[in-house]
Amino acid sequence: MTAILRDARQAAAPTNGARIHETADVSDSAVIGDGARIWHDVQVREHARIGANCIIGKGAYIDANVTIGANCKIQNYALVYSGATLGDGVFIGPAAILTNDRYPRAITPAGEMKRAEDWDHGKIVIEDGAAIGAGAVLVTDIRIGRFATIGAGSVVTHDVPAHALMIGSPAYQCGWVCGCGRPMTAGATCPTCGDSIEGAKS
Repeated sequence: MTAILRDARQAAAPTNGARIHETADVSDSAVIGDGARIWHDVQVREHARIGANCIIGKGAYIDANVTIGANCKIQNYALVYSGATLGDGVFIGPAAILTNDRYPRAITPAGEMKRAEDWDHGKIVIEDGAAIGAGAVLVTDIRIGRFATIGAGSVVTHDVPAHALMIGSPAYQCGWVCGCGRPMTAGATCPTCGDSIEGAKS
């Protein structure tokens, strides 16, 4: 059955061609870029910013104050929590999680439920063109470099350099990737796209 899309709310995306599925829950204070597509059962929280031409897949969660650049693809059921900033052209795979608290607790030491002001949110920065594989977990207070690739199911606990290929839990660097995502070795040129990585090591 063809998906039914409705025009984006005037407050979120004024006359810019963005489309939001009728089942999505998008805050009136969110900013939705030109041509963005927001699909079934997505939730976009207050003051989130989604760039032009982004695709937000079914069931994804975009928390308050998250910033997503242009031409990003957030796959089904990905969770992007507050404190995350994504550059342009970032890929977030299905069910990947961008966390925001290294010391999570539901209650205070006194046993009281934590309030919003009790949370000490960290930050995740993902630079242009990076890709986060399906089911990967990014622990907060890290930066993922340009065109880096995080393998499916990896758990990233520290900064990742540009063009690095990371796998495992905890994730470790096992190689380098070019702009099109193919593995590369030191000093090589990608036969697919012709890219090379300055300073890459084998």
